[in-house]
Amino acid sequence: MIYGYYCLCDFLFGIGANASAVRPGDGFQLRLCGGVDRPMVGREVDAVQGKQRMISAIEALQRLKRGNQRFAEDLGGHRALNPQVRRNQLTAGQEPHAIILGCSDSRVPAEMVFDQGLGDLFVIRVAGNIVAPSQVDSVEFAAERFGTRLVVVLGHSNCGAIQATIEELGSPVGEQSRRLQSIVKRVRPTIEALLQTELRHDLEALAQHAVKANVRTSVNQLCSGSTVLEQLIRDDGLMVVGAEYSLQTGLVEFFED
Repeated sequence: MIYGYYCLCDFLFGIGANASAVRPGDGFQLRLCGGVDRPMVGREVDAVQGKQRMISAIEALQRLKRGNQRFAEDLGGHRALNPQVRRNQLTAGQEPHAIILGCSDSRVPAEMVFDQGLGDLFVIRVAGNIVAPSQVDSVEFAAERFGTRLVVVLGHSNCGAIQATIEELGSPVGEQSRRLQSIVKRVRPTIEALLQTELRHDLEALAQHAVKANVRTSVNQLCSGSTVLEQLIRDDGLMVVGAEYSLQTGLVEFFED
């Protein structure tokens, strides 16, 4: 990775004599005066071979952790970058360093939660962050086409899809909404298992545990329900991790067990 500590005017005028050495795909990292350093793309240069490579899953995960910390502390950095410059960089293609399978909830926009900018994340959103065929296809597409090596299944506290499933399970069968069935049928097995425990006596605790359990279920389905992803995990460094965003604190807890 090429890192730079230059003021903004130096960057815009080509960073002096080193301008020819810095290309949009080099993974150049700009630190604005008084700002926050953030890699602008998902690739970096191999110091030995001089070739670009997609950053590893571990490196991508660290970016997300640092970005979320900035977001939670209200120190967001990507807004300082010139949006027109970034848009121009992306017209030829994208190199997202992480794939996010998250919930559709309007309170959890992944780019903001992880303080990432245009082209940094490949985001798939569906109520309850469930895994259906179209979600698997989208993850496979990004992992194969862009070489992205990190997949994060992002759930969140107070998830409406989880609460709706709990409510549906407590309703007489005749009163259940047909429109919710495509979501409920995928979340149901996880919550039904929890209802066999003492959690059934505490609906608030049940919902909290259900969010985490549902994320882990989606992670397991991605890891074991796709031959493409299984091969990439086994042979090519793909990593699938679960995480939960707290609406209260703004922090993301990663499940790295």
